Parts: sequence; structure tokens; C-alpha cells
Amino acid sequence: MAVISDGRTVSEVAAGVGVSRQTLRSWLVKYEAGGLEGLGNGSHRPHECPHQMRPAVEVAVLEARRAHLSWGPRRIAFELTRRGPVSVSESAVYRCLRRAGLIEPDGRRRRKREWKRWERGRPNELWQMDVVGGFLLADGGQVKALTGIDDHSRFCVSARLMAAERTQPVCDGLTAALRSYGETAGSDPAGPVLLPALPRRVG
Repeated sequence: MAVISDGRTVSEVAAGVGVSRQTLRSWLVKYEAGGLEGLGNGSHRPHECPHQMRPAVEVAVLEARRAHLSWGPRRIAFELTRRGPVSVSESAVYRCLRRAGLIEPDGRRRRKREWKRWERGRPNELWQMDVVGGFLLADGGQVKALTGIDDHSRFCVSARLMAAERTQPVCDGLTAALRSYGETAGSDPAGPVLLPALPRRVG
């Protein structure tokens, strides 16, 4: 006001109130444009933000979500980009859905890392048997291995090498394992638990 009404210079008034000349000049421009109300603190928000989702894209995202409730941000971004001309990132879709209250914050599905170990309650209730290989030999040949573990203790009941995966060697290996480890360790009022007998050998 002193610059306008008293005719004082910008430098004098700026020094008197402790601001720079550039600040005082910007105040004068605002005063001339809007009077005293123009001197109020205006919003510093930019008129437009290059990272902000366009309204048309946001509408497309929300419509896709409402039409397909099982779709997440990744699927929606893929479908909109595939159909064109909309191109949007998964993170942008996630923020849009979160603003609209259509998904919970940090509610994106993650793979569970919980492992459940299946095991029998007592030794010798179940053996897991498998034939693995082949294992290369120095002479160029190969062998297979009949392996077996107890499903409760994880004790190895069989690790027998075989020249070929045939019925007879498998039966021989399982018979040897039954003779060595067929009864449960320790005592039980009901008596020892034996594995079921092998079927009759073929051939």
C-alpha cells in the first residue's frame, strides 16, 4: 500500500518490511489483480500432474472392477492395455481401486509360506517307496535305486541299487527292508505292528 499510496520505491518498502523486492513485486501483482483478497495464500497445487490418472482411465478401471469382482490390479491393467487405447500400470490401478475403497490397503494376495508336514502317528504305519535314477557308472552303464523312508520317523528303510527297474529286484529289495525294519521299535500292549505282507511274486 505504501508503494501505491505514498509513492515510495519498491526497494524502500521491501527493506522496511524485511522481504525481497521480488516478493514485494509479486504482492503488488496479486493486489492489482484481486485487491486485498488476492493477497491471501493460494493453493500451490499444480494445475495438472503428469502422474495423475486421467478421468477417462479411472472410469475404465472402476468399470472393469465392478464388472469382474475377482480381477485384481494386475489383471485389470493387462486387460485395459490389451484392449487399448488405454495403457495403465498395475500400481496405478491399485492406487485407483484403493482411493475408491474397492480394495483394502495392503490387501493384495500373497502366496502363503505355511508348510504342513504330513506324517503318520507311529513308526511303520506307512513307508514311502520310490525308484530313482539312473546313476551313471564309470563303465558307462547306469543303475537305479530303490529308496524307502518311514513316514513317521523319516528313517531310511531302503537304499538298494538295481541294474534295472524290474519286478523281481523291487520285490527283493522290499522283502529285505521288511526283514530288517518290519517291526516297530519298543513295546506295545497290542503287540508289534507288522507291515502287510507282499503279494505273491509274479513269474
